[in-house]
Amino acid sequence: MRLLIVGGGGFRVPLIYRALVSGPFSGVVTELVLHDVDPSRLDAVTAVLRSMPAPDMPGRGARVPVLPTTDLPQALKDTQMVFAAIRPGGTAGRVADERVARDLGVLGQETTGAGGISYALRTIPHMMDLARLMQELCPEAWLINFTNPAGMVTEALLPVLGRRVVGICDSAGGLVSRAARAAGAPLPAGSLDGVGYYGLNHLGWLYRLESEGRDRLPALLSDPRALQSFEEGRLFPQPFLASLGALPNEYLYYYYEQDKAREAMHAMAQTRGESIHSQQQELYPRLAAAGAEAFGLWEEARRSREEGYLAEARGKDERRDEDDLAGGGYERVALAAMRAVAGNGETQLILNTRNTVPPRSTGVALASQPATAAPASAEAAIPGLPPDAVVELPCAVTADGALPLPQQAPPAEQLHLLQQVKEVERLTVRAVTDGDRDAALQAFARHPLVASEALGAALLAGYEQAFPALGKMWRGVWR
Repeated sequence: MRLLIVGGGGFRVPLIYRALVSGPFSGVVTELVLHDVDPSRLDAVTAVLRSMPAPDMPGRGARVPVLPTTDLPQALKDTQMVFAAIRPGGTAGRVADERVARDLGVLGQETTGAGGISYALRTIPHMMDLARLMQELCPEAWLINFTNPAGMVTEALLPVLGRRVVGICDSAGGLVSRAARAAGAPLPAGSLDGVGYYGLNHLGWLYRLESEGRDRLPALLSDPRALQSFEEGRLFPQPFLASLGALPNEYLYYYYEQDKAREAMHAMAQTRGESIHSQQQELYPRLAAAGAEAFGLWEEARRSREEGYLAEARGKDERRDEDDLAGGGYERVALAAMRAVAGNGETQLILNTRNTVPPRSTGVALASQPATAAPASAEAAIPGLPPDAVVELPCAVTADGALPLPQQAPPAEQLHLLQQVKEVERLTVRAVTDGDRDAALQAFARHPLVASEALGAALLAGYEQAFPALGKMWRGVWR
């Protein structure tokens, strides 16, 4: 299989390559193409891959040929699988996404709230260009989307690619595996039977965790010591979790502890984006010139970056737990999804896909059917959210794509928050696809972390100043 990574100069690409040559996915990919608009980043990542130690697993270790390129149309030809992890504007764009919000006194976070809307407005046009090129040059290829905000980006691409686009994130699956370990209820590989999870990308709850016919979640939520053994259990007070009856995704910290998160971010000398931008500005030239030492430099930087994740939610001297730092997130979710949609065995994963319970078997492959909209009679996998909306939930992943597994209806408070944020996501997508500035304004104003017309207008004006291309989008001349 020929795998193309769009955004191939990205910091996490070595994790994908390592999994390809040393894990259960070894041998699936025969050629890896790395595309990036920045040749210097491609040089740096290629140096890391070339210096990566050979895996010590018996029967593993065959190197996958790596082809770096800045020519996207050429890269797409004869490709069966595309991973996309792009960041238009680079880490400097992330700095502005976070800084504009922070300077106006609201949460300055990359994917949540105002910063996430700005990121989506800048990113969706490029991803739609990619989707259209795929339709032209490799119409049978699948797109596994890492690009954030993953839910909004995936929703924007569904009208172009239908079921052949799947959005991934490792935070929900990581929550499930960490909770299962803490509850003493490990999950069988490739199975989410007994797991209940509903939400949107970076906004969801684990509400059921069955093992041996018994839901282990209530006991976990009532055990302060067990909760302290993993990241999400430490983020929220135990009495709060017990009353909630569910484990929130880590990004819900920004909703449940909004004031605390905002104050902690304002107290930091640098935003998270500024820290990463500074690190990468210094790191990438060193990687390109490091020769055999490149992988070691990258690995050191990776661990430093992971330790800084969600730092605003921890005490000054508190470090992330070793189990929470363990690798195997995005890359394993993406490769497991890739293997399943390619017809190499079914699996179950928490993914971003349309909120539609699949129809009963008709003998026609679902992936071959048009999927620009859900049928009028479609049943919602997460009750209370539109069947044609992209949601994040457990799916059976097959050669037909990501097939949602029905979930129970969220309680009223959780459902209300999901409905609010989904409306914002759809307004954001409409702002891009229709060039509708008012939709963008309403997206900022209606987000529950903003909730103000005046503040929404100030945010939009601030982002338009930071990113002049947004003004061109409203005039229909993006770029």
